[in-house]
Amino acid sequence: MSNFREKFIQDFITDNRWHFIVDGLLVTLRVTAMALVIGVVIGMVVGIIRCAHDQQTKNERRGLRGFVINLLNLVCKIYVTIIRGTPSLVQLLIMYFIILVSAKSKVMVATLTFGINSGAYVAEIFRGGIMAVDKGQMEAGRSLGLNYVQTMYRIVLPQAFKATLPALINELITLLKETSICGYIGLNELTRGGDIIRGTTFDAFLPLFGVAIIYLALVLIISSLASIMERRLRASDIR
Repeated sequence: MSNFREKFIQDFITDNRWHFIVDGLLVTLRVTAMALVIGVVIGMVVGIIRCAHDQQTKNERRGLRGFVINLLNLVCKIYVTIIRGTPSLVQLLIMYFIILVSAKSKVMVATLTFGINSGAYVAEIFRGGIMAVDKGQMEAGRSLGLNYVQTMYRIVLPQAFKATLPALINELITLLKETSICGYIGLNELTRGGDIIRGTTFDAFLPLFGVAIIYLALVLIISSLASIMERRLRASDIR
């Protein structure tokens, strides 16, 4: 017990090394939150475009509107294929060392990388949710005088969101854990904070297990909040 206490003091108390963990946690949460917003926005736009393409009739595909949607759909398919087909780490390194080589903020680089990466997965999640909504919902909205965008925003997307909520929460958890690779570009997030302590004290047990416990706690909190949200959504359906 005394040995554990000594190691704890050495790893976290001496020279205020706990700051590496706390500061790293704040960076992780910041990158995750901003990347999630970017990912949801990109994913929603890409998902709607792909659904609009899939829901076109043969006559609609021949007009100018159909040509534009087909072109946008092609761009979206290329984007989704590239992002889902390459590792997140490779994307991060390409973004940092090639595309945004002049960027001064590593947080911005990580946020954009993970936001773009998450957008590809969120797009497929939204596309599946939108396609799962009965076609009669879209037809009912159009019959009421709403255009495609208004019908999608007011009628289809709220129903699709309820259906895709578990998958979106899973994507959030994945995104949170993926930020642990930010250390490859020198960003001092949570995992790198624990590794810095390990490299300083030459003790890997407490710093790395401490980081793992923090990640686990965050995932449990997100899962609990998601469960509460799902129960409230179900309750609203019953009413």
